Amino acid sequence: MDNHIALTFDDGPHPEFTPKILGLLAEHKAKATFFCIGREIEKHPAIFKAIIDAGHTVGNHTYSHSKSFGFFNTEKVIQELQKTNAIVQELSGKQMNLYRPAFAVTNPSIEKAVKKLKLDSIGWNVRSLDTTPISNKMVLKRITSKVTKGDIVLLHDTSEKTVVVLERLLLFLKERELKSVTVDQLLQLPAYV
Repeated sequence: MDNHIALTFDDGPHPEFTPKILGLLAEHKAKATFFCIGREIEKHPAIFKAIIDAGHTVGNHTYSHSKSFGFFNTEKVIQELQKTNAIVQELSGKQMNLYRPAFAVTNPSIEKAVKKLKLDSIGWNVRSLDTTPISNKMVLKRITSKVTKGDIVLLHDTSEKTVVVLERLLLFLKERELKSVTVDQLLQLPAYV
């Protein structure tokens, strides 16, 4: 357990980039956690199943990932999370326990919804900025300059930039003898109820 970190990917599944990421993870025998958007799971159910079949963990990243998510009342947040959970349960038979807030937004309404649904909210402590205009090199440097055992790294399976960065990052982790495991394994939480 000493040398474990958790790579996490938000906003998928994506038809082009998620399969590439799954390929790299398999090649390096690394496990990760994918916080999926319900609407994207509906569009790409086969890719979603491929994530699970490869032994990775999936978590709830809301249904719509709406820009106004922070303004939703508790009822609406509950609906978003339940809708995604229902889609996943139907596709995989799994009832997700892990949740990552959209845009890292949390407030009393969201907290109440998460508590009511008894979900574990998962943050991160290494933010890659892989969705910003900064270069691949800078994204990689942001991660490698600070990543250490026990860290949770935030990435997104929605761009070529992340694929390029991940390839180099997995080599870096191997050199440092750091192993990527699922977030539930790292934090010793149940991934599914």
